[in-house]
Order: sequence, then C-alpha cells, then structure tokens
Amino acid sequence: MSTVGNSTNIFWQECPVGKAERQKLLNQKGCVLWITGLSGSGKSTLACTVGRELHSKGNLSYILDGDNLRHGLNKDLGFKAEDRSENIRRVGEVAKLFADAGLICIASLISPYRKDRDACRALLPEANFIEARALLGTVLVVFMNMPLELCEERDAKGLYKLARAGKIKGFTGIDDPYEPPLNCEIEIQQKDGVCPTPKDMAGEVVTYLEEKGFLRS
Repeated sequence: MSTVGNSTNIFWQECPVGKAERQKLLNQKGCVLWITGLSGSGKSTLACTVGRELHSKGNLSYILDGDNLRHGLNKDLGFKAEDRSENIRRVGEVAKLFADAGLICIASLISPYRKDRDACRALLPEANFIEARALLGTVLVVFMNMPLELCEERDAKGLYKLARAGKIKGFTGIDDPYEPPLNCEIEIQQKDGVCPTPKDMAGEVVTYLEEKGFLRS
C-alpha cells in the first residue's frame, strides 16, 4: 500500500530552524518511546501515565495510540498482515516528525511483527536510535511482557472473548503471532506474579529518560 519511493522530481527542503534549536527551546531531547505488547498488557495505561509524569516535570510529550490513530490517520486500514505493516509504517513516520520537533513521542501499539518495528527504527540514522546498545539514541523500545493468560483475563474490550469464539480472525496472541523484541531498552513484567503499578512502571521509564539525558537539552 505504501507509495514510498514512487514520487519523482521532489527535493528535501532545508529550514533555518532545526532539531537542535527546537530542543534548546524546549529544554529536552526529542525521542520516540515505542511501547509494544499484547492487547491488554497495559500499553495505553503506561503511555498515559508516562505522559502525565512528563507533563508534571515540565516536559512536552505526545501520545500516538494505536486505536486512536485508526479513527483518523489509519481509518482506511484493516488487520491483514499488509495493513498492519502499513499501519506501523505510518505511525513510525509520524513519530519521527514528533521527535524531530523536539517532543518525546510515546507510541503505544501492539506492533506484533518484529520486521515492522525494525523498519520504524531504521527510519532514523543509525547513530540516532538504540536497541540494547550503549549509544544515546532517539528510539527507545519498551516491551510490556505480560503473559497471554493475564491479558485475556483482563480483556477490558472483550476482544479475546470474541476471538476465542471465532468472531474476530487474525487476533494477535490467539490466531496471529506476536513476535517479542529480541532486545529492548526496557522490559516490564510481573514480579513474583504481581504486576507493577502504573506509577511504578512509569517511574522506571521516566528514570531511564532522565538518566539518558532526554529530559534536558
């Protein structure tokens, strides 16, 4: 579905105000915080809690929620494999723009396929993203590693029930695969069978951003 590379006679327009100037104005470094995991794993809860914590600290962020984007930008896409890939590609391009604007962009999507997440990371220059590296980059992967049984037990939207009944086809974790990250900056999971609170999860993420210098220019 993507037409990337098909356009001809186009040229990149450079502007006098760049990312460095925008970051200095905001006193923070733009980055993409990519939250991935099964439906019901707590991605949206974490995204919103992180957004609130950053706001309280005076940092500007914006949340790209998978469901919300399907109400507008991606409303023409379904859930076939090629549509899922295009969905993630579009979100990756938008997230890249937010990071370039100097914002902390929080992308919260199931994003089940590893190749699609890798493609989003590849949108940024090699030196500008990290995944299990000691480099200071602009794409940070947060894996909500919650067991399927827990996500299905929560089932706030009733989707697992519909999938088990055969009323939803290609549902991630039931009859369509979820490919977990091989390496990620942050992995959130149960501890002794207990889920950390939203505040604790957000605290771990915000602390990471602070330690890596993203919350100051």
